[in-house]
Amino acid sequence: MAKKPQYNRSTEDLGNVVAMEHVNVCIPDQRLATLFYITGLGLTRDPTLVTGVTNMWVNVGRNQFHLPTSKPNVVRGTIGIVMPNRDRLLARLKLVKEPLKGTKFGWKAAKGHVEVTCPWGNRFHVHEPGKRFGRVALGIAYLNFDVPRGSAKGIARFYREIVGAPAKVKSRDGTSAHVQIGHEQTLIFTETRRKIVPFDGHHIQIYVADFSGPYDKLLARGLVSEESSQHQYRFEDITDLDTGEVLFTLDHEMRSLTHPLYARPLVNRNPDQTNGQFGAGHEHRSWALPYSG
Repeated sequence: MAKKPQYNRSTEDLGNVVAMEHVNVCIPDQRLATLFYITGLGLTRDPTLVTGVTNMWVNVGRNQFHLPTSKPNVVRGTIGIVMPNRDRLLARLKLVKEPLKGTKFGWKAAKGHVEVTCPWGNRFHVHEPGKRFGRVALGIAYLNFDVPRGSAKGIARFYREIVGAPAKVKSRDGTSAHVQIGHEQTLIFTETRRKIVPFDGHHIQIYVADFSGPYDKLLARGLVSEESSQHQYRFEDITDLDTGEVLFTLDHEMRSLTHPLYARPLVNRNPDQTNGQFGAGHEHRSWALPYSG
């Protein structure tokens, strides 16, 4: 006789999107990007891939920023990062204030997070680990995009029916669509009355378990924007499934779980270690909090 269920197993369901790995924004100056992402935020340049002077991959737990040199991209919203030790972050940001003078760089300590702006205008909310983010101690937890009024419901439906990602509409400071894109990762599309600036080409990359299902649906609607490789394709337009109207544009790099880079281990340094204050054995930082059952 089967035992009475002890757990709600549905809370472990992720949907078709297994993870968002990286956010790609072009930047015009690799030196300033190093000062901001590595010295200021305290993140880690990937030591094994893309080590030249025209692009940089920056590790954030199990996620990354990709920063090729070109005209700067600005995400139309806010990037949410989880990172331990708020006070150490504020100290690092103060260190790069003078070297980044004359750019759009800035920060403000707010309730529950630190608001940070990169030298080219990308906005970040940096949170300390907590219940809201599960076991994540270091990572990209969410992207919160500004979208036109009346679009959230259609956006949520698009991700449910085309991408296969759990999505629902919530109301908080306006209407927003919340899309699950992996464990403890969310795309949020928040309606605003502000003017939406034109899309400039930035992209996100996600891994999907059912690789061909979304592809076939996108292809049937003429939405596949790039046939990248056997393991990857791309689309940009999120549309109303009844009318075909474009609701929002965001470049999606779609990868299969057979992609050679899937689940590649990423190195994360401990930015609190310095040559003047060094403790052997504390050089690396884990992306996860200890498991508590």
